[in-house]
Amino acid sequence: MKVSVPDRKGQILLEATRLFSENGFDKVTIKELAEACGITEPALYRHFPSKEAIYAAVLDSVEQRLSSSDLFVHLDKENDLEKLLRGLAQHILEFFTSNRDLYRLLLFSALRDHAKAKRVYQVIRGVYVTFLCQQLDRLYEEGIIIKKDNQLTARCFIGMVFDCVLGITLWRGFQGKVYEPEEAMANNIPIYVRGLKA
Repeated sequence: MKVSVPDRKGQILLEATRLFSENGFDKVTIKELAEACGITEPALYRHFPSKEAIYAAVLDSVEQRLSSSDLFVHLDKENDLEKLLRGLAQHILEFFTSNRDLYRLLLFSALRDHAKAKRVYQVIRGVYVTFLCQQLDRLYEEGIIIKKDNQLTARCFIGMVFDCVLGITLWRGFQGKVYEPEEAMANNIPIYVRGLKA
């Protein structure tokens, strides 16, 4: 069965995401990508000029898959800190639990000190930190929370949620008792809320 050009690009991105998340950018070759797609290397080059261009396109597709912009619009003016934190945490937990390849992509880029590691971080994790920091700044200006280092608070909260994702997906069973996401959120979100409320 012949795959159409738009479908072929999508197939290349799908296979590239899988391979990059399983092996890291440096270990994946154009030959492996082409074979995974059932095409030749020259055919792959007709769609993308280089492996770097494929990686950049994978990151662009990740931004589209995240659909965080809808979440951010929904939470943008939320004045209930607990609802804000729970909404972010729920989105991250649900999305990354069912899209493990993206979390692995983040880990590989950081571990291998890939040139695009900062972009991978910003696309996959930093977008949440930036949004939460902006919301904490807004809530402070409105007198709802006390003065803290909002950048640090946002990074710690998002880091805690992503650690829950790791526990659910990659490290399940390695740490003794397995906590379900709702248990972790029910325990930790009130701690953040109490520590921030004015």
